[in-house]
Amino acid sequence: MNQTSVPGLLAAGGFCAAFMAVFTWGFYGSMSGIPIAVSVTLWGMTVVCVILARKVRGRVERGEVGQDRSQLSPMTVAQFVVIAKASAWTGAIVGGAYLGIGVYVIPRVGQLTAASDDLPGVLASALGGICLSLAGLYLEKQCETPPPTDGEAVG
Repeated sequence: MNQTSVPGLLAAGGFCAAFMAVFTWGFYGSMSGIPIAVSVTLWGMTVVCVILARKVRGRVERGEVGQDRSQLSPMTVAQFVVIAKASAWTGAIVGGAYLGIGVYVIPRVGQLTAASDDLPGVLASALGGICLSLAGLYLEKQCETPPPTDGEAVG
């Protein structure tokens, strides 16, 4: 499995930000409000990714990844990589989308009551998306297989 492309994440986030900035520019009056509760899932998954990353890193450092029942299964680590990749891409896309909304909302906070009401939700969601993407990359990095030692057979 290939590592997640950071330039790809930035491109996806940038595209979503640009799209949502244009969309919000044209349809902000028709959009529903953005409560701060929208970001709860993003922040929750960020915490999950960081906890999993610390768990995997600790097991790898102690040499506790393997087939024994007391060890962390390599299949579990592979499943964590899937969670990491999904989190990184989801965070980039959602964070980018809320950054795009923020491009419209932030300059209008003093002019529109709706913009000032939406600001906390937009900021929390944009930061939550960015943090989720970073946490996904961190988890993926911790799930990398260490290279075999000189005397250890591969395969």
